[in-house]
Amino acid sequence: MSEIKESLNFIEEFIEADIANGKHAGRVHTRFPPEPNGFLHIGHTKAITLNFDIAKKYGGKTNLRMDDTNPTTEKTDYVENIKKDIQWLGYQWDGEVLYASDYFPQLYEFAIKLIKKGLAYVDDSTPEEIAEQKGTPTVPGKESPYRNRLMEENLDLFERMKNGEFPDGSRVLRAKVDMASPNMHMRDPVMYRIKHEHHHRTGNDWCIYPMYDFAHGQSDSIEGITHSLCSLEFENHRPLYNWFIEQLEIFPSRQIEFARMNVEYMITSKRKLLKLVEENYVKGWDDPRMPTVAGMRRRGYPAAGIREFCRRAGIAKRENLIEIGLLEFCIREELNKITPRVMAVLDPIKIIITNYPKDQVEEMEIENNPEDESAGTRKIPFSSELYIEQDDFMENPPKGYFRLSPGGMVRLKAAYIIQCNEIIKDDNGNIIELRCTYIPESRSGSDTSGLKVKGTIHWVSALHALEAEVRMYDRLFTDPEPTNHEDRDYLEFFNQDSLKIIQKAYIEPSLKEAKPQAQFQFIRKGYFCVDSDTTPEKPVFNLTVNLKDSWKAPK
Repeated sequence: MSEIKESLNFIEEFIEADIANGKHAGRVHTRFPPEPNGFLHIGHTKAITLNFDIAKKYGGKTNLRMDDTNPTTEKTDYVENIKKDIQWLGYQWDGEVLYASDYFPQLYEFAIKLIKKGLAYVDDSTPEEIAEQKGTPTVPGKESPYRNRLMEENLDLFERMKNGEFPDGSRVLRAKVDMASPNMHMRDPVMYRIKHEHHHRTGNDWCIYPMYDFAHGQSDSIEGITHSLCSLEFENHRPLYNWFIEQLEIFPSRQIEFARMNVEYMITSKRKLLKLVEENYVKGWDDPRMPTVAGMRRRGYPAAGIREFCRRAGIAKRENLIEIGLLEFCIREELNKITPRVMAVLDPIKIIITNYPKDQVEEMEIENNPEDESAGTRKIPFSSELYIEQDDFMENPPKGYFRLSPGGMVRLKAAYIIQCNEIIKDDNGNIIELRCTYIPESRSGSDTSGLKVKGTIHWVSALHALEAEVRMYDRLFTDPEPTNHEDRDYLEFFNQDSLKIIQKAYIEPSLKEAKPQAQFQFIRKGYFCVDSDTTPEKPVFNLTVNLKDSWKAPK
């Protein structure tokens, strides 16, 4: 019987065709080229997994290059966070981190070469004039009055631009391509602009900086990148990148575009994310509601779950919207395999077991993870005073209700069967305490009571439980596509209920030493992780994901 051949995505088909044709001697070299002007987000995770996984599959390499061509918005802090995020996701780039700024001298020489070939010129037009000259997609552009400057004058002016003789915005260097091209990017694009700004790596060495479209493709070429994998937004830029490569006669790096990651209820615009941070809609780039890698890590999303989500979402040629349920499924599936099960009561009601010795404490044995036998067991204390969840008791239960009710019985997980005998209420009629009895013969693991009960609930010993703060996170927006409304601002869809804080939950004492990022399943409640704000005096937990998806957008 013949083996079923693995299905390839269209990028793998391109690469395998190149290998079969002997292109680049079968070499595969990719790169991940972020701009260090913000934190990585869910969209970047797709590019990261694609570039690193493709290179690994074909025995190649992946560079990490910071495309740091805009000193105004770039910071070393962003560089460090990008490196941290990539490594946390489980990837390691080849060699040292590279920077487009490392290539500034070479890019400058490339510009000189184009000037000497009559393919670039210094333009004194204002930004508004240049925009007007470019025309519209249906109307050809008009040539700049400076387009036919002599080569010697262009060389002189460009060197003086580099030497800092002119103020910001007074001159630019433009490529001489085609002002009538149907592709607006080909209508004499700006290659260099004047910016008297301090650069995070080169300091004040330069006061002219290459535009992204001039630096990006040439940086790929300098590094010998065989397959430049870009999101679809760069498809119309490819003819310009190819034009530069051809005119400069440099390594022909090949750009292939794929659909970027768009996920329901998330946004990936750095500008819009920055606004959320600056206007205090969220508490920083690593707020667990943010679609940043830092935010997802703090919320407790495992890296393996994010990688699996990117792979399941697949590689497409057209833009699409990925259901957030797929992301949550992948996170849940991974956490189900690796997280210890613990007991925590988030909305407590107290139980007094009247026939249990008041000063007695037993240790009950409970499994750490039923999905993993090697995880073993632990001991938890049991006493006459317990907390259970409010919604695990109902005074007037409907038919089919199997949790605790007046006169009803329920099993306490890993412990005893109890029966509710009395309800204690405050002056307003609110239930504040339940008086119960336990069945001594019903201890879990050695039950000889002969009783059969259908309900099992979790609990913690009120005498031993730790108080904890629990942060219940929900989706950041109430609309699956908050930025897809021409007549409404995306902030109108901000979910005011995206964070609810439970100030006093009770958790079992085994969690006392839990460190930030430790992950757990709170039995019957969801998956949680320890937040970085946690202290020995007040543990803090974040809801990572519910046990199952039950979320509905508010009306």
